[in-house]
Amino acid sequence: MPNKATARVPASTTNLGPGFDVLGLALQLYSTISLEEIDNGTEIEVVGVDVDKIANDERNIAYRAADLVFSKCGYKPKGLRLLLTNGIPAIRGLGGSGTAILGGLLTANALRNEPFSRAELLDLATEFEGHPDNVAASLLGGLVVSMVQGNRVHSIQLDCDSNLWVVLAIPNFSLSTKAARSVLPQTVDFADAIHNVSCSSMLVAAVATGKLEMLSLAMADRLHQPYRTSLVPGFDDVAESAMRAGALSVALSGAGPSVAAYCTKSTEKVGLEMSRAFERNQISCDIKVLAIDSAGATVQMS
Repeated sequence: MPNKATARVPASTTNLGPGFDVLGLALQLYSTISLEEIDNGTEIEVVGVDVDKIANDERNIAYRAADLVFSKCGYKPKGLRLLLTNGIPAIRGLGGSGTAILGGLLTANALRNEPFSRAELLDLATEFEGHPDNVAASLLGGLVVSMVQGNRVHSIQLDCDSNLWVVLAIPNFSLSTKAARSVLPQTVDFADAIHNVSCSSMLVAAVATGKLEMLSLAMADRLHQPYRTSLVPGFDDVAESAMRAGALSVALSGAGPSVAAYCTKSTEKVGLEMSRAFERNQISCDIKVLAIDSAGATVQMS
């Protein structure tokens, strides 16, 4: 068998406003995970963006995911060398942990001649991550709708109009998913639940039919953003500035703190105005203008 596998996994933005823990969109921003069998020992190296936030020992989530695959195969490698080349800002609502999990699962699976299907790997990734939206989008590409029944994840992938772009304003602070979930209520109003069902359904229909103008209506949320945006100083200013500059809609990216503006034009202007709005609130940020990744995660052997 070949002794080295390399996975390239796209970032994701999830929820897209109303699709809480259900909708994910893959973006053309990538991390790469290489896994190689060696004669002995464990070597883990992390390079790239935010390396200070990512474990470089056996706590590394990509390594732990790979170890899970080997364990389920009943196989114990003599040694492993893992290299994570991180291209995704960590703990910013862009699915960085999901890409690492998928990278570990996919490369270990490839090294063992793929005993697990991609559907089975998605189940394992969701078990690791706790929800399917990030990992499903990064695995499959495009816009992905997911649901969980028992231990199984069911996902449908939709291709997106090539005119759709996402402008990300990535603040210079991190926000853990745990912290972002801690501010959510335990129960929701029935009318708010109906509102989110209608909006998320319209959002999926808009993407499926190419009627992107409907995103301006379909991305309104009442379940999580009203609570989470309080954790992102200047969110309202950033969102309003993006809309005035020509964005179709604006939402938190995942749990935040990154803010995603959905556009078909004027993307540079949108990014500039989002940056200025964060600056008015004493927050510095990076701007990325990204196309949609339609291919999902890929693996190569060497």
